Amino acid sequence: MLWDYIEERVKKCAEYIVATGCTVRACSAHFSISKSTVHKDVSERLKYVDEDLYERTQAVLARNLSERHIRGGLATKEKYAKQ
Repeated sequence: MLWDYIEERVKKCAEYIVATGCTVRACSAHFSISKSTVHKDVSERLKYVDEDLYERTQAVLARNLSERHIRGGLATKEKYAKQ
């Protein structure tokens, strides 16, 4: 269904996210691909490649989404602490 190199990229991105708990942005920086590509890979394509890995990846992404406002607040706090 998917081309081999796309399927391989999808699995690598998902495994990296699960192993490190990183965000889509951090994964895209690590593999030097766009955020939208990583997002499409792990939210749409992965479902058809590996269902179990998809579920584990979605759990990490859901946790990152729920913590997003905290990370933003910490970044702002650090910004003003440096001034």
